[in-house]
Amino acid sequence: MPTITVLPHEELCPQGNVFEATAGTRLCDALQQHGVDIEHVCEKSCVCTSCHVIIRSGFDSLRAASDDEEDQLGKAWGFEPQSRLSCQVRLGDADLQVEIPRYTLNVVSEYG
Repeated sequence: MPTITVLPHEELCPQGNVFEATAGTRLCDALQQHGVDIEHVCEKSCVCTSCHVIIRSGFDSLRAASDDEEDQLGKAWGFEPQSRLSCQVRLGDADLQVEIPRYTLNVVSEYG
């Protein structure tokens, strides 16, 4: 079971969070199951960036992002080379350190 370390985020987890999760679980689901209420406006269908995270440690252990995910990541606020959409990341056996960006672009509330 990988250990997921979530760095402190002002609104979603001010103290940070550390938990173990089951390999194969979507990162978005694991975060929510452990009290980190990350947005996922598109219901995990890879058509928004509301669940954008930055993998600070363990990035190389993850499967490469799909072309669809890469297309969406290009629109993410605060995009970095280690950015991923948490709805598209399936946990492996490696530990991860995750940062949730300060801002997110919620196209449903911003443009809907």
